Amino acid sequence: MELWASEASVVELSLPSQSGELYEKDFYAWTQEQAKFLRDGKWNCLDASNLALEIESLGRQERRELENRLGILPGHLLKWEFQSDKRSKSWFATIREQRRQILKLLDQSPSWKPYLPETLQDAYQDGLDLAVGETSLGYKDFPEQCPDEL
Repeated sequence: MELWASEASVVELSLPSQSGELYEKDFYAWTQEQAKFLRDGKWNCLDASNLALEIESLGRQERRELENRLGILPGHLLKWEFQSDKRSKSWFATIREQRRQILKLLDQSPSWKPYLPETLQDAYQDGLDLAVGETSLGYKDFPEQCPDEL
């Protein structure tokens, strides 16, 4: 294959029977091939098993992003509340950005909303760790459970 071959030629070189093998050897080429098969309606050529894995993985990745942001937000809110003398524009900007991104993620995936209280309680522990790690305060100085208002 020529070094400067187009993506289309890479996809054309791959045969449907090689999709599973391509998934292991060249993930990017596999994604392009699968997208082409989907667009062209070549359902019997799809690597359904690996496609399902990747779609589930995308969902988990998005959920991890939400959980991460739900941990960062209370961590900075705790610092804001319990160290008011050290408040900074940076903390405020982080709080605002986390809230904005959390709302955006919930807007894009409203099916997460029923799980939000439980997810928030779990993520609060990460926020506690952040606040304890970045302040001179200990765990006993902060609420054990996540406050209702974030």
